[in-house]
Amino acid sequence: MTRIELSNVKVKRKGQVTIPVELRQRLKIEEGSLLEVHEHEQGILLKPARPLEGGKVVGTESYKKILQELDSTREKWR
Repeated sequence: MTRIELSNVKVKRKGQVTIPVELRQRLKIEEGSLLEVHEHEQGILLKPARPLEGGKVVGTESYKKILQELDSTREKWR
């Protein structure tokens, strides 16, 4: 079931916003949860980060490795 609710939040220093507690509880968003941020034609969309590598969200080291491999592949195509 899709629920669309209106909540106003204030953008604070460094672009931080607080997701209302009722919404965090319903969507099981806890402190430390990773969210993807997408630009959408109507605004900003926050989604839970997609798990990678055996069910774990890619960490900093894995991310750096992916970027290195991507750069290497780009060089081969030039």
